[in-house]
Amino acid sequence: MNVLSKVLALGALSVIAACANNDPSALGGGGAGGTGAIVPGSPSDPRSPAYFQQTVGDRVLFAVDQSTLSPQGQTMLQGQAEWLLANPDFVATIEGHADEQGTREYNLALGARRANAAREYLISRGVAGNRLNTVSYGKERPIEICSVEECYSKNRRAVTVLTGSTLG
Repeated sequence: MNVLSKVLALGALSVIAACANNDPSALGGGGAGGTGAIVPGSPSDPRSPAYFQQTVGDRVLFAVDQSTLSPQGQTMLQGQAEWLLANPDFVATIEGHADEQGTREYNLALGARRANAAREYLISRGVAGNRLNTVSYGKERPIEICSVEECYSKNRRAVTVLTGSTLG
């Protein structure tokens, strides 16, 4: 038997075993005609950090040398505020970032202004300030490294990182 045949045989045995045990969830998605299962902590779980990051969105982008929120940034933060209000057990750190242009000191200050702009917007939407911390990384943690606008624009950001529960 080649490897593919073995994998297919094992998969068929798993389905047969699941049916024999009358466990429709073992088939994934709740079985034939099922509604699907939410896996706790996964991107399908609306209360999970993975859902927040991938579905709500965790970052806001900024224009060159700016810390003013764009309409798109405000929309993103509105979704974050709604999620945080619906999930009061979470606290967050908002990271401020800058592109590689300019001095280290300038970019640390710019990153701080960006993080604070995001924090203030979330507070204005009802999120308690004691649930929101800020940190600036300036240009020290780029997600793209190259000296063109396409990279620079991705590095000018504020990222909301869920850091844990307020419960302990």
